[in-house]
Amino acid sequence: MSQMNPEQPHIKTPEEWLAAAEGQKRGRFKVFLGYAPGVGKTFSMLSEAIRRKSRGEDVVIGIVETHGRSRTAELAAQLEQVPRRQMEYKGAIFEEMDVDAVLARRPDVVLIDELAHTNVEGCAHPKRFQDVLQILEAEIDVLTTLNIQHVESITPRVQSLTGVTVRETVPDWVLDRADEIVMSDLTPEALVHRMDRGDIYPQERVERALQNFFRRGNLIALREMALQRVTRAVDRTLDDYVSRKQLSGHWQIAERVAVCISSNPESRDLIARGARLAEAINGEFFVLHVESAIEVPENRRRTLEANIQFAENVGARVVRLKGNSVPAVTAEYVTRNRITQVIFGRSAVRGWKKYAYYLALQRFMNDATHVDVHLVTQQPT
Repeated sequence: MSQMNPEQPHIKTPEEWLAAAEGQKRGRFKVFLGYAPGVGKTFSMLSEAIRRKSRGEDVVIGIVETHGRSRTAELAAQLEQVPRRQMEYKGAIFEEMDVDAVLARRPDVVLIDELAHTNVEGCAHPKRFQDVLQILEAEIDVLTTLNIQHVESITPRVQSLTGVTVRETVPDWVLDRADEIVMSDLTPEALVHRMDRGDIYPQERVERALQNFFRRGNLIALREMALQRVTRAVDRTLDDYVSRKQLSGHWQIAERVAVCISSNPESRDLIARGARLAEAINGEFFVLHVESAIEVPENRRRTLEANIQFAENVGARVVRLKGNSVPAVTAEYVTRNRITQVIFGRSAVRGWKKYAYYLALQRFMNDATHVDVHLVTQQPT
């Protein structure tokens, strides 16, 4: 067994990786995301690499696993491969990507398969995604592959759904750093057909796989998780574009639901309704409260804090705004953050209070023209 260097390199924390990337040039990071083995992530990555090579880019393979798939191996053979590093561990020989050799070769683009892979003890980094981050820092573009079950925040749901233990994960913040995420998609029916043909696993493993991880219900749910993740990435990219171009608030893909609350006890019902709506349309959930300079009685303050605690308990992002004009402040926030649905409470008030309510509502709708407004009738306190 190879002995580890007693002077091991410092392992960066997520905060250190992110701080190092701030304001610094780096390579572009593209992820081919799938929902299960066999959907075509590696094949798609290799196909893009060959196209880029044909356009004159210097492309190499850092590490690609063909898993015995002949079509994948045929594509990989068309690209230069950086020799792997052989590592001895517990009496066995393992092959890992040679990060130093990739950096010394200094291509325009490097292919690095299986982002969630755990490196053999003795490598410079414990995880392959850390190798990728180091290569990106050297201003080399990286194409990589990942299945949705290996995303850290999604792993518990996958394990509960499939009963399969997922041991290798990638932190969400790594995926959030990707410049581009492409979903390698295939219908569950087509994937099962590929499995039956022996295109994914050897025939002796097919029946067991179809009865466990590759059950149709599992595949449908995993595919939905992957689609949601790609939608989130697209919407984040759109956020950046809208901010740079100062475009209007109707540029939106994912739904965002906001509930406007006060210190009234009835606000709890509004929060519950907003949470149900956000869950039904798979949207982000916000709870907004505008604090003014007017002094609030102690009992109302306690009620407000209880409302906010309830909002946090149901998964809302609570936002406290400041200003004297509730409609103006609220409209500015929902426009800037591209909220798509807003819920207001409507008390059964009469006289000037009713007039003031509708006047405020009209001002909000004039200032936030892209938002769908829901009015929920409440009993007066």
